[in-house]
Amino acid sequence: MNKDFLALSDWTLDDLEAILALTRELKEKQKEGTPHKLLEGQTLGMIFEKSSTRTRVSFEVGMFQLGGHALFLHSGTTQMGRGEPIKDTARVMARYCDGIIIRTYSHQAVEEFAELCYVPVINGLTDLYHPCQVMADLFTVSEHRENLRDLTYCWVGDGNNMANSWINAATVFGFELRVATPKGYEPDSAVVARAQQAGAQLILTNDPREAASGADVLNTDVWASMGQEQEQQERAQAFSGFQINSELLKAAAADALVMHCLPAHRGEEITDDVIEGPNSIIFDEAENRLHVQKAILATLMTR
Repeated sequence: MNKDFLALSDWTLDDLEAILALTRELKEKQKEGTPHKLLEGQTLGMIFEKSSTRTRVSFEVGMFQLGGHALFLHSGTTQMGRGEPIKDTARVMARYCDGIIIRTYSHQAVEEFAELCYVPVINGLTDLYHPCQVMADLFTVSEHRENLRDLTYCWVGDGNNMANSWINAATVFGFELRVATPKGYEPDSAVVARAQQAGAQLILTNDPREAASGADVLNTDVWASMGQEQEQQERAQAFSGFQINSELLKAAAADALVMHCLPAHRGEEITDDVIEGPNSIIFDEAENRLHVQKAILATLMTR
């Protein structure tokens, strides 16, 4: 088992399914009010360079429920923000904390941090991957469907860190994934190449209706992610037609599930009526960030 949680492709199917099983167990314990202080006395260091609502709150609450403590550090208020080398910060943080979560831009920086840090490191989001979110998505699907591996998944929109992580998930779990993006906004080519080499059931298209046809799960994200705000107008034009709305939903399976990792720009990548409609599991998905991340923390940090 890997000591860090940086990308889904680093983990085996058995290990990821074990995390999902533990998620179910911990969620049930919380609903019952049964204590599950698996990380009592431990501290999670949380380094944030990017803004956050769900990631920060779910990790802090999760550590509290597990009996531990979460320490929030914004990179701009640390010595990293003044140019301290990653290798120095990593080795010092490892001596203070029992685990680290990082939410930042550069995936390479997180990999470097993890290499030099001897306690578990969790990727809370980088420009390349968002593995905790996709694990929450998969768990949410498993609550609504008998076997998540038998379904057809559709990603509509930007080929961003979420799309890349979904490609990794399709590779590990073996389900069919269709990714519809505008030309020039495809997922990371290296991620795609590795998935194809591994035999993933991956279909890339520039036609959202083709991707959505008969799909069991529709998923999307904002068209301009953090750091791309200056491209908003250009992207809005490029992504015209890549909106999850009632018409696109009609192309999917009648009982298709709709997901969005939030925050959503209602009326852009997804319409308000779909978010609030009967096919939406978006707020179940948001809640499950808490439960999945507790399972990841417990898996990595239990002594």
